[in-house]
Amino acid sequence: MAAIRQRVADGALAPGGRVPATRQIAREWGVALATATKALTTLRLEGVVEAKPRVGTVVAGTAPAAQNRRRPSPSPHPEQELSLDRIVRTAIEIADTEGLPALSMRGAAARLGVAAMSTYRYVPSKEDLVLHMADAAFGENSYPADFDGNWRDRVELGARTQWSLYRKHPWLAQLGSLTVPLLVPNLMVHGEWVLDALAGHGLDPTTLFDVHVLIHSHVQGLATHLEMEAHAETTTGQSEDQWMDSHASALRELVESGRFPTFSKVVGSFTDGYDLRLDALFESGLKALLDGLAPLIEGQRSAPRRGGHRAVR
Repeated sequence: MAAIRQRVADGALAPGGRVPATRQIAREWGVALATATKALTTLRLEGVVEAKPRVGTVVAGTAPAAQNRRRPSPSPHPEQELSLDRIVRTAIEIADTEGLPALSMRGAAARLGVAAMSTYRYVPSKEDLVLHMADAAFGENSYPADFDGNWRDRVELGARTQWSLYRKHPWLAQLGSLTVPLLVPNLMVHGEWVLDALAGHGLDPTTLFDVHVLIHSHVQGLATHLEMEAHAETTTGQSEDQWMDSHASALRELVESGRFPTFSKVVGSFTDGYDLRLDALFESGLKALLDGLAPLIEGQRSAPRRGGHRAVR
């Protein structure tokens, strides 16, 4: 803490500049992650730093002078105010600002200013805590009871609602998979909305659920890169552009090798490089997916009975 304060006082860390993340602090000073979290929490309470979602911990805009800074007085009996909801919200804040790998039960307790074992009275493990976090995060958005729209309007609303939640909490996309799904009630709310939009169009149950899974995988699949990008920037200390600049020679070797002519032609045609825009890819991918599914969904209702004969099994 003293070293970080000194860096702020010396101007090595300017207002708005990123402060070393918990893993960097743990590595640089040889301390546990919980200790690093407690150090950042104390600096935040002192007003030296502030947490910004998906950015991390940065120097506060008006950090107090180092010589006048004092430790904050601890809140009286903080454990008396402890609750499951408070623990979950604190854990979400940690995951939002520093990524899910930085979360620990001890770290959450340190952020709350309570004894390390206090949180275990409300939730038995980190795994259980993450489930509570996911349920709370997915429950932040809901759907109108009187929505007026066709199947496509409803599916688009469902997909965009989930995308906005993944945007807000990128770590959500790292939980569960198609084969081992995340089973929490508020995620089921989003699945129910999409399934209800697709129901009643003549699809057999397997096809109906396949379509639902395809739509969900498009949203979650792209969203996984949100957390990967943030995690990579935290661990390497480089932005996407900085990483590309540092690997320019490797890319140039691939382009000039002659082994990948189409790749080289496409990359060579970019005037200002390629800007990976996940939001745009989400929208264009959703449109292409629904355009392709429309004949299947809408055709089930309008397809005429062939030859007037009844199908026989």
